[in-house]
Amino acid sequence: MSVRSIIRELNETEDGHIGPLPGALVAAAGAILLGIGAANDTGWMAVVGGIAAGVGLIVSFVMNHMKVEYDIYSRLDKLEKK
Repeated sequence: MSVRSIIRELNETEDGHIGPLPGALVAAAGAILLGIGAANDTGWMAVVGGIAAGVGLIVSFVMNHMKVEYDIYSRLDKLEKK
């Protein structure tokens, strides 16, 4: 199996949850920048890191809802209508 097929499979199934991954990576990078900026007393780096961490978390939550929860809730709604 190639890496591309593994990523495609994780993206198409619910158990992979790869949809929120880009937001989580941005949040992790932002948190690292925030820590480095705070430790070095570099204000601009801490601010940029904090903003990136916040935006990454929000994007991660939104992508999780769109890619994972929305499909689950739509199937549950279809089951309840039967």
